[in-house]
Amino acid sequence: MSTDNPTLRSQQWFGRQDKNGFYYRSWLKNRGFPQDLFEGRPVIGICNTWSELTPCNTHFQTLADHVRWGVLEAGGFPLEFPAMSPGETLTRPSAMLYRNLAAMEVEESIRSNPLDGVVLLMGCDKTTPSLLMGAASVDIPTIGISAGPMLRGVYRGTYIGSGTTTISMGEQLRAGEITLDEYHEAEACMHRSHGTCMTMGTASTMACMVESLGISLPGNAAIPAVDARRNLLSRESGRRIVDLVRQDVKMSGIITRESLENAIRVNAAIGGSTNAVIHHIALARRMNLEMSLDDWDTLGRNVPCLLNIMPQGNFLMEDFFEAGGLPAILRELGEHNLLHRDALTVNGKTIWQNNQNAPNWRPEVIHTFTEPFKPVGGIAVLKGNLAPSGAVLKPSAASDALTKHTGPAVVFSTIEDLRARINDDSLDIDENSVMVLQNCGPRGYPGMAEVGNLPLPPKLLKRGITDMVRISDARMSGTAYGTVVLHCAPEAAVGGNLALVQNGDLITLDLESRTLELHVSDEDLAVRRALWQPPTNTPDRGYTKLYIEHVMQADVGADFDFLVGRSGSTVPRNNF
Repeated sequence: MSTDNPTLRSQQWFGRQDKNGFYYRSWLKNRGFPQDLFEGRPVIGICNTWSELTPCNTHFQTLADHVRWGVLEAGGFPLEFPAMSPGETLTRPSAMLYRNLAAMEVEESIRSNPLDGVVLLMGCDKTTPSLLMGAASVDIPTIGISAGPMLRGVYRGTYIGSGTTTISMGEQLRAGEITLDEYHEAEACMHRSHGTCMTMGTASTMACMVESLGISLPGNAAIPAVDARRNLLSRESGRRIVDLVRQDVKMSGIITRESLENAIRVNAAIGGSTNAVIHHIALARRMNLEMSLDDWDTLGRNVPCLLNIMPQGNFLMEDFFEAGGLPAILRELGEHNLLHRDALTVNGKTIWQNNQNAPNWRPEVIHTFTEPFKPVGGIAVLKGNLAPSGAVLKPSAASDALTKHTGPAVVFSTIEDLRARINDDSLDIDENSVMVLQNCGPRGYPGMAEVGNLPLPPKLLKRGITDMVRISDARMSGTAYGTVVLHCAPEAAVGGNLALVQNGDLITLDLESRTLELHVSDEDLAVRRALWQPPTNTPDRGYTKLYIEHVMQADVGADFDFLVGRSGSTVPRNNF
């Protein structure tokens, strides 16, 4: 093999015959690497978010081994490195607080090391966007591998789904409908293997986005975590990344405006998480591509929901995989001219070449356009004086009776305020009220936690009320459901009109007209604004201080203002 291949970044480390080259090669030879591994072979980084603190990703050591074997079989030189793993299940106050930090770490790890290509191992919610964003800002050949969903949850013969059933059973417990022993029994039945939530939560949504963007091999989204075919896909990904390096197919050759549009329509067809919006826009801006909330509304508005899966349906990700997985969805989209068929994918074929003949083995799980699961999918973008820059709502998870609703506000200034008062039977609230939560956005929480799916008062639950209009600047778990308006921008903590809402103010949600209006005059809002005081939760040091000072609003992806765009893969200055 040539030792002076100018297309390989790694040769600026390992191809040198001087003091620095001695350092670089010698310190790796202590692991037993022979000389020929340094002689012009593509060096492939395996970016691994394995962590025992991220239960969804605890099988990644096995996946990394399969990637490694694939890289070696294709003539590459694999080197694994860790990345921060902000898992949704345990990380407080919110994994979203650390998405940008993890993206920074990934970007700098790739750029500062002798890597020609990278394979991203990502699963639990924020590991996927953080790795994609970090890699995008370097722009070398990249392949993503998702964790895969865990096996079905089954409780007393009935499917139960991560998050979705957690929420519903939590409400049942609060309403006195089930016992604590039954609650604990269900816990043991729900999460019974490695992998991410087996509902169409944010992790599964993002895995579908990865496949629809073309940055993974076909089939990536739905193969269960413990299915041997996940190992096979990892090995094939290891082989393929070596080819991408040799062909110099960078990430920017795969993630384009067209592939981003494909992903929006896929999200609509699967009834995907609202969280995808914020991550998708952030990724687009890292790629220097224009993408806005309005694009989400326009592109997804006429796409029906085809997938019968929790939280809006009955089945789970294992069923989705058995039915044909995302390829069957992509075929439906392509057949109805809702797919940019020529978008390139990492296997070297177009997305249509990969999916045009995809079968659908279970039509009760994956519906057709002629008989969709729900006529409306997508993400609705609402605007009005309560969210001038936009807010989002998931129509497939909302109650039809509430999609045009006017009611008096019941305001909670923080999530702690809500939790302190929501169980009080004297709380002045009924099913016509509009619950409003303030100060839970990017800066206000900070980190924009998944607290937007506000729990209903027990006194209403006991009457059989299961949904109300809820509005906040927070996010919501992709496993949740209900008529929930999220991501209000500007957020309350920066003086958005959400901060000025008072108890009793009338608010109108109108899904059809895409409006969210606070019935308070501009003059009265101005008086309130003059009296408004911003929250005083800013820390005096550390990462959270940096976050609050530099995070942007939800409508533009909540990235840091200094991270938009990319710096590329230029090799840094010598270290010796």
